[in-house]
Amino acid sequence: MIARIAVLCVFAVSLANLSRGQDAPKATSRPNILLIVADDLGYGELGCQGHKDIPTPHIDSIAKNGVRFTSGYVSCPVCSPTRAGLMTGRYQQRFGHEFNPGPIDDASDLFGLVRDEKTIAERLKTAGYATGMVGKWHLGTKEGLRPTERGFDEYFGFLGGAHPYLGERRRRNNNMVMRGTKEVSEPAYLTDAFGREAVAFVDRHKSQPFFLYLAFNAVHAPLQATADYRKRFPNVKDEKRQTFSAMLSAMDDAVGNVLAKLHDSRLDEKTLIFFISDNGGPTPQTSSRNDPLRGTKTTTWEGGIRIPFIIQWKGHVPAGKVDERPVIALDIHPTALAAASVTAAPEKKLDGVNLLPFLQGTANGVPHEVLFWRFGPQMAVRMGDWKLTKAAPRAPAGWAGQGDEESRPRMRRRPAR
Repeated sequence: MIARIAVLCVFAVSLANLSRGQDAPKATSRPNILLIVADDLGYGELGCQGHKDIPTPHIDSIAKNGVRFTSGYVSCPVCSPTRAGLMTGRYQQRFGHEFNPGPIDDASDLFGLVRDEKTIAERLKTAGYATGMVGKWHLGTKEGLRPTERGFDEYFGFLGGAHPYLGERRRRNNNMVMRGTKEVSEPAYLTDAFGREAVAFVDRHKSQPFFLYLAFNAVHAPLQATADYRKRFPNVKDEKRQTFSAMLSAMDDAVGNVLAKLHDSRLDEKTLIFFISDNGGPTPQTSSRNDPLRGTKTTTWEGGIRIPFIIQWKGHVPAGKVDERPVIALDIHPTALAAASVTAAPEKKLDGVNLLPFLQGTANGVPHEVLFWRFGPQMAVRMGDWKLTKAAPRAPAGWAGQGDEESRPRMRRRPAR
């Protein structure tokens, strides 16, 4: 009798385990997800994009081991709206997040990603992922709108749109470097600090599935670099370009440190990696080039919205492939959910699509028949090889660029909640 009871107990436990396994995949079968975002990096600055004057071997290795999209886009030509679309997988105009907030000191208390839009971090956290963010947020500074209140277990970075790389400059509207919700003093060059914190996050969570959003502020202004980084470019005589080169080289080093930690932790084939920029380069301000594209940051010409776009997942997507099909940063959200086996339907329809079937050859055709952009009076649509652009009106003298961090118009939208 006792033996029969024992057998029945084992059978019941087995059924329970089987049932749980059908509801969700085992944690060890789900990939880690690393989303790396550069800030104001133009289309024509990386070695893998064909430009060799600033060596970027570590970022280039992501393309060597993955797929590089030559028609990769973001959903806006400036920072905050792009990040709103990236986090939600939805065109940000759907929820009124069309512009930057302006200088952080002048930003409205209502500015932020609305509460009724769910972030990728919130979805992955619900699915059992450890979630962390390092770097620039730019989606709200007030209580209820900060990273640890929008799905991230851990946060190290700053909340505004720009920050010095060397030292602090206190702003009225809370733009200090923060760990969680507490201000901290950071003596290191900020790009190095972000790389350090990303490596530490991977080390802490290497035994469980994690989502890490590594959002550099490099190569956004202000142009600042250490002497050691500038010494790498002794033949670059233009001071602005030399500093920019040093900043990009520092970011590449930081990316390399994170990739090395993944390799040393035997997580290469267990990590889905995305690399993008948040918009095109603001060439007059920083020298970041968008070759061979027309336009710069703040415009809906190709140079404002078409960016480096790379995906690596060793053993799961092709290595060294160049894909000419148009994709958009909105696709990262559903692609990550699919890789993580998150099957619950979003409460609101996503505008992005899962790219994995297209990467793995199980889906034919193109991910998008048409892509759209609107940025105030500027608009654009791409359908196949055709693109229609409605450019901005001619700017008055001294106009710094519509919607940029230090210019107008400021964001006009319904209150965040």
